[in-house]
Amino acid sequence: MGLGLSAIRLDSTLNLVIVVVLTLLAIIAVPFFWERWRRKVIGRSATILTAVVLILVSAGMGGNMIGGFFPTVGALFGTGVYSGETVDAVAGQDGADLDKLRDAGAMRAKEGRGSVVHMTVTGKRTGLTRDVSVYFPPQYYDPAYRSLKFPVIEWIPNYPSGPEVVTGPYELPAKLDAAIAKHVLPPTLVVIPDPTGKPKVGHDTECIDEVNGTANDTYLTADIRDWAIEKLGANPQRKAWTMAGWSSGGYCAMNLVTRHPQWYGQAASVSGYYKASVDAETENLFKGRQDIVDANTVTINLRKHPSPVDLLAIAGDKESFESFSIDQIQAAVRAPATLSSWRIPDAGHNMNTFKAQVPDVLAWIGARTVPPCMPQDKKIVTNGGVTPWPLPNTGAKGALVDVVE
Repeated sequence: MGLGLSAIRLDSTLNLVIVVVLTLLAIIAVPFFWERWRRKVIGRSATILTAVVLILVSAGMGGNMIGGFFPTVGALFGTGVYSGETVDAVAGQDGADLDKLRDAGAMRAKEGRGSVVHMTVTGKRTGLTRDVSVYFPPQYYDPAYRSLKFPVIEWIPNYPSGPEVVTGPYELPAKLDAAIAKHVLPPTLVVIPDPTGKPKVGHDTECIDEVNGTANDTYLTADIRDWAIEKLGANPQRKAWTMAGWSSGGYCAMNLVTRHPQWYGQAASVSGYYKASVDAETENLFKGRQDIVDANTVTINLRKHPSPVDLLAIAGDKESFESFSIDQIQAAVRAPATLSSWRIPDAGHNMNTFKAQVPDVLAWIGARTVPPCMPQDKKIVTNGGVTPWPLPNTGAKGALVDVVE
């Protein structure tokens, strides 16, 4: 079932053209058969229903291609098979057998290509198990780098997508290969966790520890970070950790970094916003708790808890709320935090706006993160001396209250 659905591409121009042609034929068929089936109610109903369904499907596929949400039908229904076109290998639970994949990774590294490996990761604090894809740079398989600790970009997919959208429609692995080859970005691990879980549609978590609900924030920060340091050889220094994303992923990146500055040094957002989106797709995340709303508002975090984090916020000049969000963040920034921002002319909230900015985003991160380096002495404080600020208790299982390094 999963394999079959994963083979049906939703991001294919050819498939969209085929559906549009079928839609036009179905629309033409309605008046053509109307008189012929004057006494056949079922026939008339069937032609109308077929036309309506195809109109909805073609509109949905068009919107999906613009937004880059689901590459396949399998991804849409949460049955996607990750060992297809968008990843190079599938590892066991928590990356248990990553060492067995080193030879294949080394072969790709000789061609200057990194490797994308998919797995599921269970958080030690939350107990949540979600899909995670990891980009390993070519140098990860170089014996000269074997003892070094790598910096990390934690890339948050946009709602309602999962890791497959980053390695597929985003085309991020190829852009990472190019940036590393040009020495714009140091060899970097890119961890791509699923921020939503299943089901996806109607389950927008906004990466928040829900009040008396799922501890999404804790999973994406504490759980993923601890796992990457332990299993992947990630550098534990806060300046070695960046969060990035587009749209809701951009909000998640800025919110989580300003909430946990003792763990992260940078956040890069394209078309993100300054506060959690609450709409028909969002669950009841806050349950009336204004203190939790405030604790997940980027501008309030910046004003009340200034910390040495560097933020990048980008928006198209046709994105009214995203552009407004940049103004709000700019007004809220307090030293030692910094904000870099720009607006893209004639650009709206779509995948093309985002993809065009990826090289510049990687260059911005590369100028601020740290290169692979020898492990630090355990006596050295890896949080850079940044003291975490007290977080309100959401009542979510495994959620962070007072965070300590």
